Amino acid sequence: MLNVLGFLSAASILAVGILIVFNLYFDSPKELLLKNENKELKLYYELMEEEVTVMSQMLADLQQRDDNLYRVIFETEPIPTEIRRAGVGGSDRFKEIKEKGLKQEQLIISLKSKVDDLKRQLYVQNVSYDEVSEMALNKEEYWASIPAIQPISNEDLNRLASGYGNRLHPILKVRKMHTGVDFSAPKGTPIYATGDGVVKEVKTVFGGYGKHIEIDHGFGFVTRYAHMNEFKVRRGQRVKRGDLIGTVGNTGSSTAPHVHYEILKDDRFVNPVHYFFKDLDPSEYDRILELASKENQSLS
Repeated sequence: MLNVLGFLSAASILAVGILIVFNLYFDSPKELLLKNENKELKLYYELMEEEVTVMSQMLADLQQRDDNLYRVIFETEPIPTEIRRAGVGGSDRFKEIKEKGLKQEQLIISLKSKVDDLKRQLYVQNVSYDEVSEMALNKEEYWASIPAIQPISNEDLNRLASGYGNRLHPILKVRKMHTGVDFSAPKGTPIYATGDGVVKEVKTVFGGYGKHIEIDHGFGFVTRYAHMNEFKVRRGQRVKRGDLIGTVGNTGSSTAPHVHYEILKDDRFVNPVHYFFKDLDPSEYDRILELASKENQSLS
């Protein structure tokens, strides 16, 4: 019995030792399965992280194009970096993940943090593209509204009688600021709207501008057409660039049939000649600049 008990004890000790050694150096089928699953999950994690990195680079390219191309074209400021990169604070941001006590907690939190950052930047970029789209529509309206042509047909450029600036007043015979340009033309010559807008005023006064029209083009632009003979539009009417609005006359303080044409930008007079870029080529523009610079006598 003693021998049997001794043999069993030795066998048990040996079995326990073998089991301990086996467990130390060899994985059980369950452990092998779990390790394989972990390897597979880690591989998927690495692949997802690579995709997030690629998406982040693509977004960075879009952001650069947005700031350095689209916003330059539409003359607006780029989005500040602090807005694009603004993060979400708070210590409880990943509280639910931390409470689960996962072994790969840091990997999961790291990936989720990158995804959250990417989502926020995508949202900012989406809002930016909405703004750019709106600016594109406004830009089209803006270019149509700018008073960019001469108010009468002037193909040979010989109708510009007096330019913008200090000129000799034809009645007072003193040098006085001439706030527009004068185009001489026979009575009844058509006068055209120089940009899209809404007719703001259709007035008749005995002196000064005589019969005159004002058009509000939006974006701070207002044009005035003075000393007219006939009106072809009414107050509140919407007009397009090139629409007939009236005819040349000799009303008000005028010494000869002509149209006195003014442009106001943000309630300040500007030189109309600088806006004659729609119907003139570069050589014609240089020529009309030269004609407008001569300090002669104005017609009104």
